[in-house]
Amino acid sequence: MIEVCCAIVLNRPRMLAVQRGPDSSHPWLWEFPGGKTQPGETPEQCIVREIEEELTVQIEVLCKLLPVKFVYPTKHIQLIPFVCQIVSGDIILNEHIAQKWFNLNEWQTIDWSGADRELILKNQERLKSLLSDNQE
Repeated sequence: MIEVCCAIVLNRPRMLAVQRGPDSSHPWLWEFPGGKTQPGETPEQCIVREIEEELTVQIEVLCKLLPVKFVYPTKHIQLIPFVCQIVSGDIILNEHIAQKWFNLNEWQTIDWSGADRELILKNQERLKSLLSDNQE
């Protein structure tokens, strides 16, 4: 099983989704940004590194959500989600073709990859609570 970390980047009351390109393993689908852990790397270290590589921003991890196990035709993954916020930098997409900020009530209108869809379903109540907390 491949361990993959993802960032649910908050800009209350919205979250960030990114779209895969045509030559990716999940062409045209949307996902939370992130990637595979490297040997000797904690999931928290992984997500900070991956987001800097993929989006050129520095993030702060706020909390961890419930992971999901998902079986794709060619791989089995455990997707480990971290709720994060950007602390510096501006988003520049290095691995994706598009980005969008969306409200939780819009998530079903997005064409998600399978694991990310399951992740939202499993963590929907917690996300609802996090997105409404401390709105500025």
